[in-house]
Amino acid sequence: METSRIALPIGTALDRFIKNNQDQFQYTSGELSQLLRDIALASKVVNREINKAGLIDIMGAMGSQNSGGEQQQKLDVLANIRFTRALSKGGEVCALISEETESYVDLNNHGKYVIAIDPLDGSSNIDVNVSIGTIFSIYRRKSPIGQAITDRDILQKGEEQVAAGYILYGSSTMLVYTTGHGVNGFTLEPSLGEYVLSHPDMKIPVDGKIYSINEGSSNSFSTSVKAYLQFCKDNGHTARYIGSLVADFHRNLLKGGIYLYPATAKDPNGKLRLMYECNALAFIAEQAGGKGTDGKERILKIQPTSLHQRTPFYVGSANMVEKAESC
Repeated sequence: METSRIALPIGTALDRFIKNNQDQFQYTSGELSQLLRDIALASKVVNREINKAGLIDIMGAMGSQNSGGEQQQKLDVLANIRFTRALSKGGEVCALISEETESYVDLNNHGKYVIAIDPLDGSSNIDVNVSIGTIFSIYRRKSPIGQAITDRDILQKGEEQVAAGYILYGSSTMLVYTTGHGVNGFTLEPSLGEYVLSHPDMKIPVDGKIYSINEGSSNSFSTSVKAYLQFCKDNGHTARYIGSLVADFHRNLLKGGIYLYPATAKDPNGKLRLMYECNALAFIAEQAGGKGTDGKERILKIQPTSLHQRTPFYVGSANMVEKAESC
């Protein structure tokens, strides 16, 4: 039976908000609440490092590649270390799936949760001081506590998420998350070092005028994608593309719009990762009244077959996503 949400005023600290609303979760025993606190703590550490990135030698490339074959940035590696350390010390996580590691990280056989995370989304924007972010998904393990982790624990559909969220490191730092009972946003108050409720019960407008896509790749888009983009232009829509998935998604969540990353000749299966990027944002979008799809199927219904599986991605205002699907 679903427990109704407790309305709390703007300015409520994240810890108090989590405590007062933890009864919404059917497995209430405190671990999920602590896990969200661990993620919030790690994000504060990462935020501190990002804010002084130009003053110390943590900008630029590492000289290595991540699991997707992309150039790793120094802050990518640092963020991965910070989140892995925070989640391993908390004891609630049995396994961690990260963009920065080839396989999952086995943390604690007695943990109840699996975390999928992109520690620092938008690597190409790090050195130019443009908004970047962290994306995370939380799943409840399926195997018995204490036993070895199995594929059933790791490769779960997005609809099996118990929580998901993102942290946006921008002009202000925000944590936005859902546990399946709506979406709430918290802004980091730097003088206190606390996240406080700033955007309660977030709702994405059912329609919008913004479309976010890298049109530099338009020559390799399908005819149907080109048709939708022409529809947007013919109807006076505005193109807005930051190049950080979290930042583009966050703007469209607030203002109404659609984010598109279709299949291209270079990436015929899409480029974004299902497990630790698309599932989380699709879950948040749906909880805020929007939609997330691969163009044909609801993202949260896709059964993953590998940790770093890629997919085309269309997410945002419901009417705009439905129009894109109809093309």
